[in-house]
Amino acid sequence: MPKSATTRQVHILEIVREQSFASIEQLAARFEVTQQTIRRLVNALCDQGLLRRVHGGVSLPVQNQNLAYSSRHRLNAGAKQRIAHATAKLIPDGTSLMIGLGTTPEYVAQALSRRRDLRVITNSLNVAAAFSHNPDVEITIAGGTLRPLDRDIIGEAAVRFFSGFRADFGIFGVGGVDPDGTLLDFHVDEVKARQSIAANSRTSVLVADITKFGRNATVRGGHIDDCHHLVIDDRLPATFELIAQRYSGQIHTASDARADFERIGDT
Repeated sequence: MPKSATTRQVHILEIVREQSFASIEQLAARFEVTQQTIRRLVNALCDQGLLRRVHGGVSLPVQNQNLAYSSRHRLNAGAKQRIAHATAKLIPDGTSLMIGLGTTPEYVAQALSRRRDLRVITNSLNVAAAFSHNPDVEITIAGGTLRPLDRDIIGEAAVRFFSGFRADFGIFGVGGVDPDGTLLDFHVDEVKARQSIAANSRTSVLVADITKFGRNATVRGGHIDDCHHLVIDDRLPATFELIAQRYSGQIHTASDARADFERIGDT
């Protein structure tokens, strides 16, 4: 059975991240498809900002800023929805949650939006909006300077805001993950807000689809060690084999996350 375009695209990303460059001819031979098929797949990845077109093939993009929020929201939407629903099954009613900025945490908020007796603490207007029609959810949102395109609040005010609470769960995304487990983002204030959520939550949950693994981002901050759990949508790329082995008890795919959390119990 032929692999789906989505699976092929993930494997193309792995190859380019390992080699820094891959030719259209090489990729067509690798997947035993036509060069026209490969061009269609890599063009979609380039349009999403995950790869860059160069003569004869594709390479890694030079990234010093993130994609627009609307583009990120559509990117890998199915994977983010699976992660969100798996994560939502782990959150009981009557729970306090810190939920950070980004598209995957917003998907988690949408999956939780009809739950009862939640207290949500967030710096994302998108997260707040997801819960806003449910009177059983108490929403506390950070004050400070709004990033209008991202609809979130970052900066020292957001860091101080999260440090004023102690939540049962902290749920946050990330711009990228290096093969050594280092967490990356595109702005130092994004890192500070994420780290404040992790520091002020009893259980920290990183939610990330597998295209984030090996993705370029410029600002270092935090490590998988800082996360009690990592919820992903598929197996990690081959370059992350050591991470997969070392943190096997903390990493959960969307399909098995509930069973794993129930086995681990309170953290």
